[in-house]
Formats: sequence, structure tokens, C-alpha cells
Amino acid sequence: MAQTILHKAETRGHANHGWLNSYHSFSFGSYYNPERMNFGALRVLNDDTVDAGMGFGKHPHDNMEIISIPLEGNLEHADSMDNVAVIKNGDIQAMSAGTGIYHSEYNQDKDKRVKFLQIWLYPNKRNVTPRYDQITLNLADRHNKLQQVLSPSADDAGVMIHQDAWFNLGKFDAGVSTSYTIQKPGNGVYVFVLSGEVQVNNQTLQTRDALGIWDTEGFDITATTDAEFLLMDVPMNF
Repeated sequence: MAQTILHKAETRGHANHGWLNSYHSFSFGSYYNPERMNFGALRVLNDDTVDAGMGFGKHPHDNMEIISIPLEGNLEHADSMDNVAVIKNGDIQAMSAGTGIYHSEYNQDKDKRVKFLQIWLYPNKRNVTPRYDQITLNLADRHNKLQQVLSPSADDAGVMIHQDAWFNLGKFDAGVSTSYTIQKPGNGVYVFVLSGEVQVNNQTLQTRDALGIWDTEGFDITATTDAEFLLMDVPMNF
């Protein structure tokens, strides 16, 4: 029997720093909820809006897989591995912090906000050599179907991370359905709705709602309006 947990958009943690407006699906910074620490290996899902000309100064990470998915605007990235890049909607970025990195993220536009998802996963290997990966996706490949954007294999679609996790994005027209099969026994899926309304089995989810589902081989998802969503298939025990 499938197990589920529903996280409505309005139950997320919230921090407004003026230049940064952030919603936290799991405990982060000043938001602490002992019942919302993680979903399996998924530790952080922050829904961030950064004002024009602002950003995150240089700061450290270690032993975490860090994924950024831009939704709107352009975000400039720089790190201690000498990577300098701009990520925009349609891109996905992944960093393995491993033994330790420093990085910064800035909105270089003077008149536009940046919106992006910042996602952290616990790795399945500690103290790896830090690495950076960024790709541009074909947005047409998620229209009315699932587009894999992340996996554990460099030979598979999307960016690679050090965890048995698979992410898929979908942009479905109203009425379109698909079935999703969980990639690995013991994994669960955290469904996060970017826009619109979907049904996962018989549970209705609206914009920025999320549903965790596990102890099942898969589930059905139907867009009841035009909708965009992210599926994060992650180990529940790690």
C-alpha cells in the first residue's frame, strides 16, 4: 500500500530577506520543523526569488549534491573550481560539493528578478572530488511527456549526481496523463507542482503543492489544468 505525505504550498517555511524571498519545503535557516527535515535523501527544496542586481555572496558547502533549476531570469554562478556561468530557464546545474567548495550566485540583471529552485540531496559517496555540471535542455522534450533531467549516470539523460536519484520535468496540457514507475526499489518520489493543477492517483495538487509517495512501484499523474511539475525520485533510506 502506497504511503503518502501532503505538503500544501502555504505550509512551507518562509523567509523574506528583502532582496531574497524564499519558501522552504524542509527545515532551512531560521525555519525549523522537526517533521519537515527531509524526504529521504532530499534535504532542501527552496523556492527562491532574487531581486535585480542582488545575490548570494561566496559561501561554502561540503558533502552535498546541489542542484539549481532556474524558472525565470538569469543567474550568474562562480565557484572555487574556476567555473563562471550563467544559468537560465531551460538549464539545470548540478554541483557535487564533496570535500568542499565555495560558490556565489548573483542576479546580474538590473531590472528583472530571478526565480529558481535550489535543491540539496545527501550524496551516496562522501568526500568526492568536487565537480560541476550544467546543461541546456530542450523544452519541447517535456511537452506532454516526462523529460529526465538528472540521474546517477553520466551516460544517461540530464546531469549526473552522486546519488541514486532521477529527476523528471513535465509540462502537460489539461487532460494529459502519464504513469511513472519508480526507478529503484526503496525509492520514493517527491512531486512538486510548479504551476497549474495535477492529480497524483486521487490526490489533487495545486501550484507549489507537493506530495511525497513511497512504498509503491509507481503512480499515475494527470494534469487537470495546463500544468508544470517536477518529479524527484530519491532513496528513502541512505
